[in-house]
Amino acid sequence: MSFATHSPLLPDIFALHGKWRAGDPAVRVAEATWTWAEFTQDCHRFAHGIRAKGLVEGDRVGLLMSNGYAMAQAIFGTIAAGCVVVPLNVSVADSAAVEMFTDADTRLLVASHDLQDRLGEISTTLPYAPMLLGEKAATGWTTIAEICAAQPSTQPATRIDETSFINIIYSSGTTGLPKGIAHNHGGRRDWAYDLAVALRYHGGAQTLLTIGLYSNISWVAMLATFIAGGCIHIEQQFDPDRFIDVVASRGITHTAMVPIQFQRVVDAASSREDPDFTTMQAMMSCGSPLHEPLKKQLFALFPCGIIELYGLTEGIITTLEPEQAEGRWSSVGRPLLGTDLCIVDDADQQLEPNQAGEICARGRIAMPGYWQKPEADKAATYIDPHGEVWLRSGDIGYVDDEGFLYIVDRKKDMILSGGQNIYPQDIEAVMIQHPAVYDVAVIGAPSQKWGETPLALAVPADGADCNADELKRWVNDRVGRQQRLADVLFVTSLPRNPNGKILKRQLREEHGDQCYE
Repeated sequence: MSFATHSPLLPDIFALHGKWRAGDPAVRVAEATWTWAEFTQDCHRFAHGIRAKGLVEGDRVGLLMSNGYAMAQAIFGTIAAGCVVVPLNVSVADSAAVEMFTDADTRLLVASHDLQDRLGEISTTLPYAPMLLGEKAATGWTTIAEICAAQPSTQPATRIDETSFINIIYSSGTTGLPKGIAHNHGGRRDWAYDLAVALRYHGGAQTLLTIGLYSNISWVAMLATFIAGGCIHIEQQFDPDRFIDVVASRGITHTAMVPIQFQRVVDAASSREDPDFTTMQAMMSCGSPLHEPLKKQLFALFPCGIIELYGLTEGIITTLEPEQAEGRWSSVGRPLLGTDLCIVDDADQQLEPNQAGEICARGRIAMPGYWQKPEADKAATYIDPHGEVWLRSGDIGYVDDEGFLYIVDRKKDMILSGGQNIYPQDIEAVMIQHPAVYDVAVIGAPSQKWGETPLALAVPADGADCNADELKRWVNDRVGRQQRLADVLFVTSLPRNPNGKILKRQLREEHGDQCYE
């Protein structure tokens, strides 16, 4: 006899939270709080409402929304309906939004009140006429309140299973046209389980979200909190001083941010007499390298230390636990529970420890594939001699003798100089240690002699007095001969996507005209 029926999917798990954790907080925005009962009922009403308008399982729902309760309701209401949520980065150009909504063939578009006019303009250039939902009344729109009115608060019956798609998240587009990364219900549930264990979430978690809910970084913290039955605190935008205040006033236990945000918290905390971070239990940094100086500062400031996560939305994740950081400050840890890694060379031969090559992974959290892009799926696939299928990362790294992964650089950002591979991250890791450097990016610039040569773009620290030639000499004395900088240019800031990743393609376009000897 078996008492089990099936493995519950995320809509089932959340509905059960609404039953058994009915009075516990689930979502907080500013001073407003929604319990698990209130939140799940609102999501179910949204789900019934869009189903009543003709949407069926598998239909795509596009979101262009700023952070807030309405966005959380739209995300999880769409999922509860068995539809596929497509949340877009709000900073994308209108033309890019049209391309992505068209690529996903969205049937319904949802906007927050501040973006409703913009989405209305975007919808007029789509090759089809999707239904529009917003938070305010306008011609041709149905408000979120209207779609939910008189709808039942119970979980809708759907025919979804573990293989049904749950979301499409478009890549950041740092190297060209974004690709739709598709996940299914089984994979997202397992992803949330495994991350909740690795990042130490629990039912009492109070998680601060400071990045847009369209980002997979926010999905890490959001799903890991929700699967455990905790509460998310949604910030409309990131402010380092408010971060410090909210952590203390609300007893925040968890957060997930990018390194530049943590750097700004460190800077803001330096002017506070005694910032209180005692309630923080686990923090995760990802999106770009967490350089050793900042990592050590975070360990000094936060009693819980920090967990660095290396990962791709496609489904490769490693974590470096705080207890393992000492002596491994530049490592990104070991594979997530249930994930395996290997390192391969350009001939797809697996490498031994301490040899750098492309990072590949396999496991239950890997995406089923890119949305309607079989050629991209093929390019992202490595098949080993035993016929096992692995996901390529496009990143270069190596594993040490103890199984800890070290990232060398992005394969696409590698500099080929005189036939030698130069990894910008190696140079950046040295340069960021200079007290006059606040932020830095190294790119390949044209060279008459070598083909390409390293060029550094540096953001000076406040009050720093440093000459570019002096800084170049300082760096070149500390790197290998082939890694020596051709030049250092000071800039006021570095372009980043909303996930904190430096847009090196943009830097190459802006600073790639000068040819060095």
